[in-house]
Amino acid sequence: MWPVMEANAEVQVPARKPDNRRRTSLLRKFYGQRYLQVMALLGVAWMLLFHYAPMYGIVIAFKQYIGIGEIKNAPWVGWEHFKAIFEDDMMFQVIRNTLGISLLKLLIGFPIPIVFALFLNELRSLRFNRIVQTITYLPHFLSWVILGGILISWLADVGVVNDVLMGLGLIKEPIFYLSEPQYFWAIVIASDIWKEFGWSAIIYIAAIASISPELYEAATIDGAGRFQRMRYVTLPSIKGTISILFILAVGSILNSNFDQILVLKNQVNESMSSVIDIYVYEIGIKQGRFSYSAAVGLVKGLIALFLLLLANSFSKRMNQSSLF
Repeated sequence: MWPVMEANAEVQVPARKPDNRRRTSLLRKFYGQRYLQVMALLGVAWMLLFHYAPMYGIVIAFKQYIGIGEIKNAPWVGWEHFKAIFEDDMMFQVIRNTLGISLLKLLIGFPIPIVFALFLNELRSLRFNRIVQTITYLPHFLSWVILGGILISWLADVGVVNDVLMGLGLIKEPIFYLSEPQYFWAIVIASDIWKEFGWSAIIYIAAIASISPELYEAATIDGAGRFQRMRYVTLPSIKGTISILFILAVGSILNSNFDQILVLKNQVNESMSSVIDIYVYEIGIKQGRFSYSAAVGLVKGLIALFLLLLANSFSKRMNQSSLF
């Protein structure tokens, strides 16, 4: 007779030997990509060193730190610096200038690289295409110290802008534009677009290059013209790229390009050039109010995080594409 096993008897399964094949495969893959992995690790190290390690300094927003001694020895003041933000007479002007410049840059400057990439994609001459790209990319590689000096020279009362406008009969007397506060926003926005639109279009050009040519061929067979192919083929195909870059642009809306405004601002146009970044620099570095400037920067960062999450949620609902 066969032995009868009890109902509650446990069946012993022989233990498996650890499978190292997957680990070996990962190690081989890592070794095969060792140069790319080193480049990626350098980027991660840079981010940890310059973006995460300094976050310890946020604690001075809740302390009275005067720049002498260690941060841990500074006395706690709690929310005092944050209360002072809402009592500061300059804060309304600073926020108005920051939002005004940033929103106009977003509304005017964000679509221009998209339009430029669309029209650049329609150029049939490869040589002319490269010449246009080179000319439009070049300003990006020049610092705002150089471009600021060029703009100050051009916009002076004896500059080329006044010579051209007076020659055309549009103005009768020369104007020193950087001494007129009402022109400052327009100068900042126009110069920022001039400097960055060619470089910003690179991502859209790369996204357009990945579109299957069969889609264009099918649209052409159906009788679609160039503008119809842009509208019904190209734009829907790069919709995800546009959404991601729009989310990032909204998240950085409180950044007003510190270098640019620092170079172009002066005491005459200060009423229109005082933005959050400049304000933090002046009260933190020039006046030595480190704790208060840290509090302003922390509030700015929290607002930027909220805007990023809001834009991400909106993009996920509208286009089914988001950062996370």
